[in-house]
Amino acid sequence: MPIVNTPAAPHSNTPLSIGDIAQRIHLIRGQRVVLDADLAAFYGETTKRFNQQVNRNLARFPPGFMFQLDEQEFANLRLQFATSSLKSGHGGRRYAPLAFTEHGAIMASMVLNSPRATELSVYVVQAFVELRGMLASNRELATKVHTLERKVSVHERNIAELVDSMAELLAAPPPPPKRSIGFITPEDKPSKPSSTKAKAAGKKR
Repeated sequence: MPIVNTPAAPHSNTPLSIGDIAQRIHLIRGQRVVLDADLAAFYGETTKRFNQQVNRNLARFPPGFMFQLDEQEFANLRLQFATSSLKSGHGGRRYAPLAFTEHGAIMASMVLNSPRATELSVYVVQAFVELRGMLASNRELATKVHTLERKVSVHERNIAELVDSMAELLAAPPPPPKRSIGFITPEDKPSKPSSTKAKAAGKKR
């Protein structure tokens, strides 16, 4: 992941990676956005001067590029920063911050028209792209897991039915022996009692 000397505040030399930038991207109103204070810090400007430049060029920032958070969104944001280690000065401001989409971040760098803003806007865009890729991969993985769960469920059901059938076969009583059908040879005939043979001999005499 590329590392650039992008300060978190003006005149700082703290290195910042694309991953660090991606952590400052929020999902608000169904859009991935970066807030004015963070974007100003990336571009090496104070939040006040950054917003002044934006307000002077509002025609370049339609709703798909930028919007201002409402009171509830601002309250939720302040609550997040109160419990987050990624504090960047949002908690003490009086006005709700501006939120910039990927296109708005690019336009802001053009409005500032500074070498640093031009250079850093590339990394900001890359952070948006990387985040989109991660989300797409997670959705694809979730779909695969769901499909696998369905397959496993079907296999488990089939195995359960097979086990039940085997249990029924083992529990059933054995069938009675069947009587043989066919001719009986003289050797297979049962022998008569000896007393019967003696009576027959007496009659002949």
